[in-house]
Amino acid sequence: MHPILSRAACKDPARVRTFWVYVLFVRGINKSNAHSCKVNRNKKSLGLSFQHKAGVDILHKLAKDCDVLVENYLTGALKKYGMDYDSVAKINPGLIYASITGYGQTGPYSSRAGYDVMVEAEMGLMHITGHRDGPPAKVGVAITDLTTGLYTANSVLASLLGRAKTGRGQHIDVALADCQIASPANIASSCLISGKPDTGRWGTAHPSIVPYKGFKTSDGDIVLGGGNDRLFGIMCGKLGKPEWSTDSRFITNADRVAHRIEMEDLIEGVTSTKTTQEWLDIFEGSGMPYAAINDVKSTLEHENTRARGMITEIDHPSCGPMKLLSPPVKFSESKPSIRTAPPTLGQHTQEVLSEMLGMSDSDIEALKKDGVVA
Repeated sequence: MHPILSRAACKDPARVRTFWVYVLFVRGINKSNAHSCKVNRNKKSLGLSFQHKAGVDILHKLAKDCDVLVENYLTGALKKYGMDYDSVAKINPGLIYASITGYGQTGPYSSRAGYDVMVEAEMGLMHITGHRDGPPAKVGVAITDLTTGLYTANSVLASLLGRAKTGRGQHIDVALADCQIASPANIASSCLISGKPDTGRWGTAHPSIVPYKGFKTSDGDIVLGGGNDRLFGIMCGKLGKPEWSTDSRFITNADRVAHRIEMEDLIEGVTSTKTTQEWLDIFEGSGMPYAAINDVKSTLEHENTRARGMITEIDHPSCGPMKLLSPPVKFSESKPSIRTAPPTLGQHTQEVLSEMLGMSDSDIEALKKDGVVA
């Protein structure tokens, strides 16, 4: 099962309001899905079978009046159903059609399926993730999937701006592999400039700034960033060890890098004597970078999280009260919000077909009976 997202155009193009239709192409469909209930806020769900010509006809009718279509099938898989870009663009030349795959529409790996963990491994991320003396590790969330989604969203918005000038839509080819290759930033740049391999895994530490890492406390961990000589001096004072700032081993960052292990062991010998909260209180207002290493639950309960309104509680018609992550960006004029609960799969089939395509109740019932929609 793979989703296609269709962004329906407004009747009045001058208005800002749009909405998403979450189209799930299926052979058989369940009415509940945990993943759907977590991420598909503000969307409407239409269950549709592309095994039926009538199902493809419905998609074509939806695409005719849509701004954006996003699909994540294997390269070329939709062509036999007439749902590939070339086919759909004939129906709606202004459509922005984004294809998300593992390795892209072209190239030797284009026929391969894409999985976040595989791309993390193959495209370098695992090699630089983990502790210095430990094995490669994946990131705690499917970060390549997430960055690929962000790259896709940016590309869609850029294409919409381009369409406003040219009137033409376009096909956006987004690959997990490409997005991961673009993500290492300064590490990739260093390799390109030097021609040398990366320096491997550093855990919470920085390869060229010391001290800049996580240290154990008596009940957890805290990250301290003595990023330059001034900040290092502040840190020494707050740790009760001002003499470190004049120690010949630690006077400059180059000295501290050369004596990294000694420096870090000394710091942890001090930080481990107090709780994380005690150190947070000590460093408060110092101007030095510092932070507790929190688990996810603590993060969701963090005072800044609450103050920024990052958790929204809604009433789901099937699941009852539900807490969801809020849109993270704040605008001075627009007010992004969670307007509707995540739908159960196929929850809005009747609504979408009747309101968007003008189908009668009897026509929709016939389609359901034939297994075209759910």
